[in-house]
Amino acid sequence: MADSFGPVTGGDGGGRGAGDDGPDASPSPAEPIRVLVVDDHALFRRGLEIVLAQEEDIEVVGEAADGAEAVDKAADLLPDIVLMDVRMPKRGGIEACTSIKEVAPSAKIIMLTISDEEADLYDAIKAGATGYLLKEISTDEVATAIRAVADGQSQISPSMASKLLTEFKSMIQRTDERRLVPAPRLTERELEVLKLVATGMNNRDIAKELFISENTVKNHVRNILEKLQLHSRMEAVVYAMREKILEIR
Repeated sequence: MADSFGPVTGGDGGGRGAGDDGPDASPSPAEPIRVLVVDDHALFRRGLEIVLAQEEDIEVVGEAADGAEAVDKAADLLPDIVLMDVRMPKRGGIEACTSIKEVAPSAKIIMLTISDEEADLYDAIKAGATGYLLKEISTDEVATAIRAVADGQSQISPSMASKLLTEFKSMIQRTDERRLVPAPRLTERELEVLKLVATGMNNRDIAKELFISENTVKNHVRNILEKLQLHSRMEAVVYAMREKILEIR
């Protein structure tokens, strides 16, 4: 892998924690984040496994060489994270996203690819991917991205985020319709939370901004995604831009 492109967007640096059973009890170790690696290049898969094996809180539970095999493995292994390439033989990663969501609904999908095509990014988001990272990412950033997505954040490389913002700015400029508020299914508090999510704030910072608990923020985000029938925070950002909830200057 090449040098890092810099910090990916959407992460809060948080990880999975472990609680104490009592004042005299030792902290019990958190369950590792279970990862399925999907790429048609065996050498790349092996490299990822070696890198992630060094992380105590991450466990590679399986690998697949194409999208069809990924769906079968996901149904079998029920991973927390699927780290998957976009373009592969037999069945591509984006096509596999929807099927993986059906057989392993709790799995979160990160596309790790060389494709910087806007169409691939949009299709991946629509298919339910929670992250879209280019393979120029550094090895350290891979583990960081996995932890962030497992913790409920979205991850997207800055260069792709810039393309996403540019596209939606153009979309807004092309349309004559200027809806200032979304469909009236969201409460005022949910709308406040959505606006802050759309600016890239994580749950912890949103909680501080609104003077509410982090768990309350998580509940609001979950309700927002359910009401709007969205799969991820990334899709919520897209929705906020389309509905003019977030102004792009």
